[in-house]
Order: sequence, then C-alpha cells, then structure tokens
Amino acid sequence: MRSQRQKDIIEIIEENHVGTQEEIAEKLREKGYNVTQATISRDIKSLGLKKENDEYGKVRYIVSKEESEINERFQKVIKNGIVSIAKAQNIVVIKTIDGMAMGVAAAIDAMSGSGILGSIAGDDTIFCAAMSDKTAEKFIKRLRREVK
Repeated sequence: MRSQRQKDIIEIIEENHVGTQEEIAEKLREKGYNVTQATISRDIKSLGLKKENDEYGKVRYIVSKEESEINERFQKVIKNGIVSIAKAQNIVVIKTIDGMAMGVAAAIDAMSGSGILGSIAGDDTIFCAAMSDKTAEKFIKRLRREVK
C-alpha cells in the first residue's frame, strides 16, 4: 500500500503543480486513499522530494533526480547483497554476499525513517541497532520488501 501510494505521489507531482502537503493529500483522496498530513510528510521525506520555485515564483514539489538515482542504486545493493535477515530484540543481523556488507550497510544508513540508530559491518555480516524491538521488526519487514 505504501509503495503504491508513494508511486502515486510521484505521479501527482510530475503531472500537477502542487506546492503543499494538503494539495498532495487532496489528489491522493481523489485516487481513493485515506491519508493524513503526517503520512504525507513521512512519504515526502522518504521519497526525498524537494521544493523549488517555478518560472513564476510559485513553490512546487519536485522529485530530486540526484536523490532518486541514489535511492535506486541503494535499492539494487540491498536487493542483490542480502542473503538473510534475523533479529535479536532490537538488534538486526544481516548476512550478505561476501564483501557486500559495507555497501549494504551504507545503503541502510542512507534509508530515511528506518529507525536504525547505527550499523556496524564486517565482510559479510551487519549488526544494526534499532530504537526498539518493534522498530527492528518494522525495519526487517521493510528490508524484506526491498529484497523481493
């Protein structure tokens, strides 16, 4: 649901001149989503959307091409590098292909809103400290979606 909503947000800002979160929420409601301002705010942060002035000086949201390209590269590293994911309370242990742990850890560190306080990587293992046990569970679900 979230990934489809975020795809729809990108479509909305590419096809319309929207400068506020309320305008995005309104367009999403037209598409059948029931969203709050907080949800829109998290999506904007997660997507790395930026605001810029158009040729008339009006503010609008845009997809940062640089942020988008970075996110795509990190998604590929995560998808291709992770072998397994396990949890021990608030610690997430990720096994990777030999030599990929540092790259996957960098991708994880760049993920906004992950709830991960920090990570330590060796050659094929990463230890991630989450804020809580529940945060670790959410993070694992998010990673598993990325790996599919």
